[in-house]
Amino acid sequence: MKVTIFGSGYVGLVSGACLAEAGNHVVCVDTDAARVARLNGGEVPIHEPGLDALMHRNRSAGRLEFTADSARGAEHGLFQLIAVGTPPDEDGSADLRHVLDVARAIGEHLPRYAIVVTKSTVPVGTADQVRREVHKGLAVRALAIEFDVVSNPEFLKEGAAIDDFMRPDRIVIGTDNPRTTELIRALYEPFTRNHDRLVVMDIRSAELTKYAANAMLATKISFMNELAAVAERVGADIEKVRIGIGSDPRIGYSFIYPGIGYGGSCFPKDVKALIRSAHRVGHDPTLLRAVDSVNERQKAVLVQKLRTHFSDTLGGRTFALWGLAFKPNTDDMREAPSRIVIDALLAAGASVRAYDPVASGEARRLYANAPLADRLLFCKDAYEAASGADALLIATEWKEFRSPDYERLKTALLEPLIFDGRNLYDPVLMQRLGFEYFAIGRGRMPQAEPQGAGATMETL
Repeated sequence: MKVTIFGSGYVGLVSGACLAEAGNHVVCVDTDAARVARLNGGEVPIHEPGLDALMHRNRSAGRLEFTADSARGAEHGLFQLIAVGTPPDEDGSADLRHVLDVARAIGEHLPRYAIVVTKSTVPVGTADQVRREVHKGLAVRALAIEFDVVSNPEFLKEGAAIDDFMRPDRIVIGTDNPRTTELIRALYEPFTRNHDRLVVMDIRSAELTKYAANAMLATKISFMNELAAVAERVGADIEKVRIGIGSDPRIGYSFIYPGIGYGGSCFPKDVKALIRSAHRVGHDPTLLRAVDSVNERQKAVLVQKLRTHFSDTLGGRTFALWGLAFKPNTDDMREAPSRIVIDALLAAGASVRAYDPVASGEARRLYANAPLADRLLFCKDAYEAASGADALLIATEWKEFRSPDYERLKTALLEPLIFDGRNLYDPVLMQRLGFEYFAIGRGRMPQAEPQGAGATMETL
């Protein structure tokens, strides 16, 4: 099939590469000519495991192309997928300008029947606006070409997006025309051969489903972080609580890990947009406001622990920071808790030695011209970051941080002091190894002498 995708960001690139891998002829359209040139030159502008090889293979086979020509895109595909960004507006609502600009451009160039598919995360009612904008584009040419509008929200997890697309747990389709359901079913058939995963509903329900899914996951995270705050104050261990409640199949273990808050391009933006949508229809979403509030507070918890430990004297000190991306297996730093930590430490007069396996380049770009950035150093590995630091802070749960060389780490730090924002380590083990260890929702372990004068992993 011929597929056009407007937008060569995260969703557009992953969707385009995966659809091309299934044998479709995909043309990705982006208004950024420089980005298109880089993509046609083989550069992949985002970090997503497996995407490099997938794009290279399908570009070489002629099934995946990139262009800045909207007319070519509109003329190419039976399926016209809109996968452009919907950044938050000043009031927290989703900014639909890019979505509606694309819809208008499709109408201005569409030569025949097509299915306009909204994959961008958009508020309820956006499909109606998309339909009006396509009609406006057609009216410029005084044409009455038939088209359908479908809502097909994406549910891709950064770091596992290709597997999510190739082996979806569900494909939500919002449509008001049975014919489009069958055409969409044919498009996704290569990815649903073992089991029909299409969930077909009306358009408005599909639009709300995406927001509801992200808001539910964000709620689980904020709920656990709220419980973690209670656990610290009553002397409970939130990790044991997590296992206790996660074993209940009605709750499960997914998204109940306490930490320093959620980030990324979806959860923060989508929760705020859903709050704004609720306000617009006269409803006060008390729970959603609490989810957002807890998350904003949680991002500052690590620095608050530092201030308490150092009696609010952070100036002149140096801190190691492990992890910059908002989650592992991505270089995405949008709304990342690490940015709150860095900004607060620099503002307090401290220096930061940071390391991330893949996001250091993105961090350099973000902080290239930032005030006080002369006190921010990006290091080549975790131990270089720890060298000479007053304490280690952990902001992202990369696998390589889970089992470090503790003796090397203790030697690198000025003091064996760790503030763990992702609860990677066992507090009892850290105590035995001689580390002073602060985590989330685990209280503070009594600081007894380590076993023996020089306890190591071998002696323990």
